[in-house]
Amino acid sequence: MLDACSGTADMSNLRGLAQFDQSPWLDNLRRSWLTGGEITGWIERGVRGITSNPSIFQKAIEDSSDYDAQFAELLAAGAGVDDAYWRMVSDDISTAAELLAPVYRASGGTDGFVSVEVDPRLAHDQVGTEAAARALDDRLAAPNLLVKVPATVEGVAAVENLVAEGRSINVTLIFSLDRYRAVMEAYIAGLERFAAAGGDLAGVASVASFFISRVDTEVDRRLEAIATPGALALRGTAALTQARCAYRDHLATFSGARWESLAARGAHPQRPLWASTSTKNPAYPDTLYVDALIGPGTVNTIPDATLMAFEDHGTLARTLDADLDAASATWASITAAVDMHDVAEVLEREGVAAFATAHAAVLAALTAKAHGLDPSRF
Repeated sequence: MLDACSGTADMSNLRGLAQFDQSPWLDNLRRSWLTGGEITGWIERGVRGITSNPSIFQKAIEDSSDYDAQFAELLAAGAGVDDAYWRMVSDDISTAAELLAPVYRASGGTDGFVSVEVDPRLAHDQVGTEAAARALDDRLAAPNLLVKVPATVEGVAAVENLVAEGRSINVTLIFSLDRYRAVMEAYIAGLERFAAAGGDLAGVASVASFFISRVDTEVDRRLEAIATPGALALRGTAALTQARCAYRDHLATFSGARWESLAARGAHPQRPLWASTSTKNPAYPDTLYVDALIGPGTVNTIPDATLMAFEDHGTLARTLDADLDAASATWASITAAVDMHDVAEVLEREGVAAFATAHAAVLAALTAKAHGLDPSRF
């Protein structure tokens, strides 16, 4: 596997994505990478943003001793476990934002972002989500910060209100075209409200994180249960086809008079972000969800192992919008075979639950560690 900091690899594929106006982001973060130079190495080689989530921080904190000294100091200063967790997360995000600040400035504020997610236990609590997002945004106070809000019904409502306050949001856990359209509407409506209040639209950014590989995992399972030749022939097509249809909707939404009036005031389009782009099925190429989703005005946030694979043997070509009419026809076949509304509901429920479980697990691990450090507090 290539070492991101060795200097031995010419990361031409990552930099080559710029010719197609796509930004590669790193979907991983840990403190040792911030202090040891790995993140700097990735940025030098073409990474233009970083995303995190509760599962990423669970692994970073539980699988290393990198946070032990700070955790002990925070406890000694009187912090509770929950507050200590968020202090450690905030410090990592703040450091990452500083490292990406040159990218942010050079891009005119359109790239170079780092994302941090609100408490996943608030996924169905609009008021709680808004309060948590404001607290993170205000605490970190970085122009290149994106606060991640899940695209639940309650989360989408929160997104509009947060954007209306001029806050930059990464809308995550999108699994359906209907929900994606609601996300885009929330962003535009929020910008309109912010503009009406006299806000500077140029300072607001957003991405809409469409999850990819999990869609194929769930749809392929259902197609194999159907087991007809027609159903089996559709395996491995649902995730990419839905993404291409989402891109078609993106192009339609961020054009025309309504959008142009906002763009004239400095508004940035909400870029589609392809997330969950590591390949889950070993029968599929390991760079499938990078190679096949290259197109202008988009982001692909990619786990480090997949980034290395893409640099080693990925294919640089504009593939996302090569034939959107064919994508529409394939989508019709998929939706005729599989209830995609149910697929989206299942995946959203599982995604929210997975992040909530990861969050609870890291808090439990920190609580146990705190008990060992200072049993008198328990």
